[in-house]
Amino acid sequence: MNERELLGLADDELIIGWRDSEWTGIAPLLEEDVAFSSIAQNEIGHARALYELLSDDADALAFDRAPDDYHCAPLVELKLLDWAHAIARRWLYEVADEIRISALKESLPLAAKIDREETYHRMHAEMWHERLRDAAQFREAVEELWPYALGMLPSGEQRDALVSRVGLAQVEAVERGTHTDGLAEIWDEMTMVRRSAPAGAQW
Repeated sequence: MNERELLGLADDELIIGWRDSEWTGIAPLLEEDVAFSSIAQNEIGHARALYELLSDDADALAFDRAPDDYHCAPLVELKLLDWAHAIARRWLYEVADEIRISALKESLPLAAKIDREETYHRMHAEMWHERLRDAAQFREAVEELWPYALGMLPSGEQRDALVSRVGLAQVEAVERGTHTDGLAEIWDEMTMVRRSAPAGAQW
């Protein structure tokens, strides 16, 4: 895995963590307030561990770049305002993430640790998938997000595995390298405090 690909993985984990945190306090069930908050913390923790492989200053790498310098997949950038879409993304993300993390275990020692910690995330996503899979609104959300999910993984073996796991046909993917309007919005929010501090300030 080259540095650009590693940065893309770290950026995915950071941005999905921030997006998941948006459900804290407004999820439809009290337990989901706790679950989404916990998952968000884990994802951001994984992002930090990955950034630390790339830089001596993980915070600077995470927050001091311009939005166009992020390498995250468009799937994680989207601001999703209904539960069906939020769960559809969480499920699709976890299926794709398991495929790529499994492929990294031999070349990236950290991948095995991340994989163990992701077990709960997958169980949570699969629980909701089983609960909602027959609901028309959820199926429509999965189909709408499917091109974005494909764009998480490189074309070839990993993307083919995702097609097999999800059971939908190959379509034109929304690839990395393009950004949605959601990235600039969430970047502004998550870097606001850091940008407000004087240059050289110590935290």
